[in-house]
Amino acid sequence: MFQDGKAEEAMNFYTSLIKDSEIKSIVRYGANEAGDEGTVMQAVFSLKGQEFMCIDSNVKHQFSFTPSFSIYVTCDTEEEMTSLYQQLIVGGQALMPIGDYGFSKKFGWLTDRFGVSWQLNLPL
Repeated sequence: MFQDGKAEEAMNFYTSLIKDSEIKSIVRYGANEAGDEGTVMQAVFSLKGQEFMCIDSNVKHQFSFTPSFSIYVTCDTEEEMTSLYQQLIVGGQALMPIGDYGFSKKFGWLTDRFGVSWQLNLPL
């Protein structure tokens, strides 16, 4: 649930970064509907084949995304992992910089500029 009409921007950003990803459907609010006209009522996008649903909330909440929910991406190469981390961290925050934490070859955890938490993993 994105606030301030950021769902479509986030989907476009994510699908541009991750191969085998696409926006599958978008239903927008129309005039005189419950949300701001043109914002996302419901959308589905996929990242590496995993589907996600998102919406734009026109209701202001006292909460946003938290690290208790993360999009977990298993990367195929170090280059993919480094590139994703560097692009996602812009305007965001590192929770665990890319490193060897003993449970994988490389791992990184961050929140992006939208507040969404990402865990990037390069398996052993």
